Amino acid sequence: MVRIAIDAMGGDLGPRATVRGTVEALAANAELQVRLYGPREALESEFSRLPKRLGADAERLDIVHASSVIAQDMKPSSALRARRDSSLSMMLDEVASGQAAAGVSAGNTGALMALSRRALGTVAGIPRPAISTAVPTQQGGRCYMLDMGANIDASAQRLVEFALMGEVMARRVDGLARPRIALLNVGVEATKGTASVRHADALLKEMANINYVGFVEGDGLFSGTADVVVCDGFVGNIVLKASEGLARMLIERVQATFAAHWGSRVVSLLARPALLRLRRQLDPVRYNGASLLGLSGIVVKSHGRADALGFACAIARAVQEVRIDLPRHLEHELGQRAATAPVALDRRGSGVSPCAKTDDFNS
Repeated sequence: MVRIAIDAMGGDLGPRATVRGTVEALAANAELQVRLYGPREALESEFSRLPKRLGADAERLDIVHASSVIAQDMKPSSALRARRDSSLSMMLDEVASGQAAAGVSAGNTGALMALSRRALGTVAGIPRPAISTAVPTQQGGRCYMLDMGANIDASAQRLVEFALMGEVMARRVDGLARPRIALLNVGVEATKGTASVRHADALLKEMANINYVGFVEGDGLFSGTADVVVCDGFVGNIVLKASEGLARMLIERVQATFAAHWGSRVVSLLARPALLRLRRQLDPVRYNGASLLGLSGIVVKSHGRADALGFACAIARAVQEVRIDLPRHLEHELGQRAATAPVALDRRGSGVSPCAKTDDFNS
């Protein structure tokens, strides 16, 4: 059995989406057990609204009462000083104690990152974890992108660490023998980009046993040119939000086009299977679930706007990482590289405040 701890009170839709998504995940995975953290009355109210068909699966779920909730607009520094009886803090404490194999939350991103660092610590001397998520590529593949907002201003050394963590994830999670690693830049020429990006490029070129393919521009994210694309959190979060907005616009435009005239509505009936496939491929929900890479435990951030299906996808992502024991691989492989790389992984960040350079973008 795999036990997952869940903060049920995060996200724009609150416990309505998290409770339904959790039960849907239980229905899809008979080996899953869940502890759901939040105000008991609110969670039980949501359970009373569930379809009867999901009742049997709810037997593998426990509700743990949490007296308080971390607000979406709370600063990470305030979250660190807050009482430890919030649904988010209690969920992370269960992961830290080993009672749960992973934690999932759709709540305040900055607070989640800060509290996760405090509760779990990091692997291989990584000063600050990175947020990684998958974006769809041509031919039905996916590309891991990091960082997505945890480290707004990343040095060359941080970018190298992101690249190494992303390489381990793509190799261990997706089974890629030699994942292609790229740096996101404004051009592919060696002279382009900021000083930190150019320096990271030079460091990665010197590293053995990593399939570094150089710079990639924004359109390369979706072309399948690379399996892992690295950037700082400022750029990554903007790219993520822009691509999600574009996907939603395309879906809505296609629907509106077919609904505009009786003739196109007839055509849409014939094209319905293809349109449904297109919607599933473009829907950001399909790729919901961002990993907080670099922690010594598994924490997955669900998108704040995710519905029940999206939240269930985030839980499935956490289960996948549990099964391969991703933090153990990160600890082992990054530790080995730190001893042999031309520029060892920087371990000076251990004394940095958990919320330093953490963007509370509340996605």
